[in-house]
Amino acid sequence: MSQLYPVALIIEDEPNIRLMIKKSLESADFVVFEAATVARGLIESRTRQPDVVLLDLGLPDGSGAEVIDKIRAWSDVPIIVVSARSQETDKIAALDIGADDYLTKPFSPGELLARVRAQLRRRSMVSEKGETTFKFGRMSVDLTRRLVERDGELLHLTPTEYRLLTFLITHSNTVLTHRQILLGVWGPNDIESTHYVRIFMGALRKKIEIDPAQPSHVLTETGVGYRFVP
Repeated sequence: MSQLYPVALIIEDEPNIRLMIKKSLESADFVVFEAATVARGLIESRTRQPDVVLLDLGLPDGSGAEVIDKIRAWSDVPIIVVSARSQETDKIAALDIGADDYLTKPFSPGELLARVRAQLRRRSMVSEKGETTFKFGRMSVDLTRRLVERDGELLHLTPTEYRLLTFLITHSNTVLTHRQILLGVWGPNDIESTHYVRIFMGALRKKIEIDPAQPSHVLTETGVGYRFVP
């Protein structure tokens, strides 16, 4: 983040919800800008260069999906959808087009801030120059030397397990759909092979989780995909 205080952009047409989000963010020392339409949201996103975008899907002059698509053409800013739409198909569609997280209304200010902080931590970790070693739990992953250690001892991962782990690490605290994982790890030729994800996630959990049956790092987002929590 370039500013002393992080900048948030709220694109939401309901004044009460917009005010609640604004107050929550300002309580955490965010500089907040607002927009109530697709057109204004796109202008603000360009001019304000926010560190995070909070986006409603149902806007009076179009869809939030349009906003995601157009922002993703030029920016990797974290986008958190805040929507009353709770269907898994809506969540998957928003995440597949480029949203980083999805928060269903109603939500608490505490959960909102936790999701925002998680996205800013992820962005900081990914963009930090020279950072090649990541540690979480009992694990250490050296991306330069392609070494994975558990409790200080080398851990053997298959090439696919290693690609999957590094993909998860570089998208920490982000909801990833099965499609996104397949594209990132297996490529476009296996985009329909969702069973690959389940099989290899299970194998990876057995190697990196203390209790694979109750994982603390590779979490399932039911009906949508997975979220990696360092």
